Amino acid sequence: MISSMVQWVRRIFADFDAAHREKATALTVMEMEELENIFALLLLGSFAGIPSPPTFLAVELLPYMERELQILSKRAKDSNDMLAEMFGTIGIE
Repeated sequence: MISSMVQWVRRIFADFDAAHREKATALTVMEMEELENIFALLLLGSFAGIPSPPTFLAVELLPYMERELQILSKRAKDSNDMLAEMFGTIGIE
């Protein structure tokens, strides 16, 4: 009887742990994408009117920025409802 209750409590804690880890992972991925987006905007800020770093630096980093440019392009396509996307990731309804 007691061992089955202990197993039940362990299973509940394991489920809580898995849910919190999944949520933390999703938030970390979202934050990483936002930081990559900010990095791309800093390097290519002249397109948005932000003062950009020296051109030679941006050109040297351009080959390494393929993923950031893809994310930037995706953000431009999905820019219609960014607030809803952020609230959905955070879990606010």
